[in-house]
Amino acid sequence: MTKASAYTADSITVLEGLAAVRMRPAMYIGSTNINGLHHLVYEVIDNSIDEAMAGYCDHIKVTVHMDNSVSIVDNGRGIPVDIHPKENRPALEVVMTVLHAGGKFDNDTYKVSGGLHGVGVSVVNALSEYLEVTVSRSGCRYYQRYVRGVPQAPVAMVGETDKTGTLVRFRPDEEIFEEMDFQYDVLAKRFEELAYLNPGIKIEFFDEKSQNRDLFKYDGGLPLFVKNKNQDNGIHKIISGSGDMEGVSIDFALQYTAGYKENMYTFANNIRTREGGTHLQGFKTALTRAINTYIQNSADLPKKLKQKVSGDDVREGLTAIISVKIPSPQFEGQTKTKLGNSEVAGYVATVVYEKLNEFFGENPKDVRLVIEKVIDAARARDAARRAKELVRRKGALSDHSLPGKLADCQSKDPAESEVFIVEGDSAGGSAKQGRNPKFQAILPLRGKILNVEKTRFDKMLQNKEIKALITAMGAGIGEDDVDLSRLRYHKIIIMTDADVDGAHIRTLILTFFFRHYEELIRQGYLYIAQPPLYRVHKGSFERYIKDEAEMSEFLVQRVAEEVSLAVPGRTPVEAEELVSLLNKILALRDVVVDVANMGIPEALFMRIVNAPTPLEADVLRTSGPDGAFCVHMAEGGYALELVREHDEPQNGEALDSEARYYLRFTDSNNHVLRLGVEFFNSKRYRRALDLTARIGEVCPAQVWTIRHRDAELEASGLFDLLRQVLDLAQKGINVQRYKGLGEMNPDQLWSTTMNPEARTLLQVGIEDAVEADELFSKLMGDKVEPRREFIERNALLVTDLDI
Repeated sequence: MTKASAYTADSITVLEGLAAVRMRPAMYIGSTNINGLHHLVYEVIDNSIDEAMAGYCDHIKVTVHMDNSVSIVDNGRGIPVDIHPKENRPALEVVMTVLHAGGKFDNDTYKVSGGLHGVGVSVVNALSEYLEVTVSRSGCRYYQRYVRGVPQAPVAMVGETDKTGTLVRFRPDEEIFEEMDFQYDVLAKRFEELAYLNPGIKIEFFDEKSQNRDLFKYDGGLPLFVKNKNQDNGIHKIISGSGDMEGVSIDFALQYTAGYKENMYTFANNIRTREGGTHLQGFKTALTRAINTYIQNSADLPKKLKQKVSGDDVREGLTAIISVKIPSPQFEGQTKTKLGNSEVAGYVATVVYEKLNEFFGENPKDVRLVIEKVIDAARARDAARRAKELVRRKGALSDHSLPGKLADCQSKDPAESEVFIVEGDSAGGSAKQGRNPKFQAILPLRGKILNVEKTRFDKMLQNKEIKALITAMGAGIGEDDVDLSRLRYHKIIIMTDADVDGAHIRTLILTFFFRHYEELIRQGYLYIAQPPLYRVHKGSFERYIKDEAEMSEFLVQRVAEEVSLAVPGRTPVEAEELVSLLNKILALRDVVVDVANMGIPEALFMRIVNAPTPLEADVLRTSGPDGAFCVHMAEGGYALELVREHDEPQNGEALDSEARYYLRFTDSNNHVLRLGVEFFNSKRYRRALDLTARIGEVCPAQVWTIRHRDAELEASGLFDLLRQVLDLAQKGINVQRYKGLGEMNPDQLWSTTMNPEARTLLQVGIEDAVEADELFSKLMGDKVEPRREFIERNALLVTDLDI
């Protein structure tokens, strides 16, 4: 046996402490993508919520800073700082550096605690570039700083205070995480849930980059949660109740709406159990049993309402929230978000059944509305079943009667067959002529198909376009009847125009597939065609370009053949060197646009970036900006001041705040902009510095003369240079921007969008089914208000507006 392959005790690697976390982060936080990034915030705020559930905290503040660091401060008791008896070091340091250390691992400190993986804040410390913790406790403030999990100095007392609480500030490590930008809406949604689930707690959230700010405080708890989910569209007053059994705390609230969609939200120890579990099972059992018992035993109900109903019937149009708090939760399922404690089903069923019976006995008018809704659902379900059987008997949903508008393919092998769903007959005509009939089928749909989000199942089956879609696929329809082994095509490709109408039709089709063929999407059978955005042609030359980025790349490559730049003190910049330079300026322009969206004007940002020396947040905090930087900014028309501020307590709040440092810039028009010094640690600032330095290597003075054939043009700056060069690149060529597939002839459609060897397809996937479900409900459902809020919040992010 060779030494390399010997398997001895020396082969066993022991990862000490937090090194294991950095080596295999996904084992501890699920992934290193955006979900893992958010999980860091959840782990820290869970500690504050544990304090709240134990009755010691009622206020939490979360701030996402300019450099993507996050600070979370609460007014709990503060993490203990006395010496730990086993570890012989402060308990604060133990909590921050030892896995599975903390008060939540015995049931005395916290009877119930959150945290999905139960790994504690030490994992956040291990996966952060730096983490700072400040504890206010027993009249003193204590501080410690860590770099990638390693303490930089012992815990130190840094002052006195009359408050209590913990402040944690961390910056995720760019070496670990693929993405560093926190998504405001995702975090805000989680904080909103926590505020509903823990009535009385106040959670403030502020994102310095987007300037979005929210305050979450819901003393009404779960009933208010249901009320807001239903947007006051409930048909009766909200039913709610709570109880305790064997140390398990159970809360629920429910209300029926006039709609048809079931909305069930379940939580265990404040964690969203997206896959349900035993608490959901117990709730469903109790609800069905309580309604059937009432129907059977009520003498007042008319005969037409006397019929037994199923679980599906009692949940149509229902919004329900179930929250349980358990000393030792067991999570199962693919994403560990399914509650597995078997005893909980019985506890929940008992409490919910008892509370429902109480409500039914005391509120006969409300119960009558519920029963009418449920019986109506049962009849509609029966009508849908009969409608399905009728169309099946007539052969309308069978393979033997394919829709007349379907141009089918010759192949009968689903694995090689694909169907293009196209809008309108003109695009359908081009697609039929351009396709390869051996394996490509075309199904044209007329106009905008039905919005299935607002339509009952039996009505949906009567729609011609929907019926054609179901029949063409051949996999059946309905919860119990979909059989993907009968699917006739393993590539279902949505091909619509690149305009607003095309986007709307695509959304309607996606809504249909998400609501009725979710498993088809999960198995990767649904795609979106990506027709080119531009056609560039000149004489016999022709090229199709898919998007703006590729267009810029094409223009840069083209202009490099005809243009050179005269730069003082060196040979002209041309050919590949010119391409490289222009690509760097394009990348810098993207950073400038990003920063402008954060509220920092281009002129100010570029002045800062072109300063004699780079700025560093830590240096600014201790020494302020140096004289050379102040002079540089003054020459650009900006007065400069370093400001140190504390977040002032409001309304007598008991939060201990952190000192914050800002650079305050005042321009010649007296416009003031405050910029947190953390910004100078940000990836955007560092990227801009790097690009500017590399551009400066080509031309330190940044004085450019553009030579094009016999002409010379002067450029007054980087972006003026880029604009002029790209304008020159477009001279002499024809650029056509496509808006409709009908604008292409069959050969063009084949070569750009349908030919498997040349086309680009976007595979539709479901990363988060619950998020997708809520987004479809928000954007495609009956309620206007959530749609308006979504548009208002995202309006400034629009880059292409088609009016």
